[in-house]
Formats: sequence, C-alpha cells, structure tokens
Amino acid sequence: MTLHGGCVCGAVRYEAEGLDGPIRHCHCNTCRRVHGAASASGAEVLRERFRWTQGADKLGAYESSPGKFRRFCSVCGTHLVSDRLAAPAVILRVATLEDDPGQVPQFHIWTSQQPHWLTDPPGTPLYDEWEPGH
Repeated sequence: MTLHGGCVCGAVRYEAEGLDGPIRHCHCNTCRRVHGAASASGAEVLRERFRWTQGADKLGAYESSPGKFRRFCSVCGTHLVSDRLAAPAVILRVATLEDDPGQVPQFHIWTSQQPHWLTDPPGTPLYDEWEPGH
C-alpha cells in the first residue's frame, strides 16, 4: 500500500510503501521541542521504500545529535522525517501522512523526559472541535 504525505504548505511531498515498524509516540526533550508538542509520532520506513516526490530541494536539515538529521520543509517548517545516515530506515513523522497507515500507535518512548504538566489528568474533557463557549 502506497502512503502519501507532505508538509502543511504542500512544497514537499513524499511516498512510502507502507510502514516497516510500529507507530510510537516519543516524549524526549528534542522531539517535544522540534514539534512544539507533547510528543512526536513516528514509524520506521526502509529507505528503499521511501521517496521524495516533490520539493526535495526545499528540504532543510538540523543535526539534533551526532549523525541524526531532522528533515523539514524550509518553507513552512513541517518536520517530515528523522534520518540517521547509517540506519537502514528513516523515521517518518506519521502525522504528516494523508493516508491511513493501517495501524495505530503501539507504545510511548522516552516518558522519563515527559514533563508532568504535559500529561492529561483523569477525566480531562475531550471535544470534537472547539471547547464550549469558544
């Protein structure tokens, strides 16, 4: 199954021939800051099953740790993959997919670095859209 995705502005697009690992939510300090979110959801895709289809010249990269590059759209800033050059797979940021990958997240990692104030206490209300009165 070919999965399609890209950045929010549409400058960079990719295809992946499925996911080759489970979806996981990472709570490490770097992922939280790069994404501006409580966690980053990613899954491995083997390099030979991943390709940029548009805008590869618009990709920026940030080496967040030795040999690990976070690739993002230089126009809108959307983080698309993490890439350890020596690894056989990239870590696709699954929130950038337009297609259903056919699986749900399996686990959370680096919860030791998750601040307590970014976790939902029991009973936190959930709304389909804006909260009432907004």
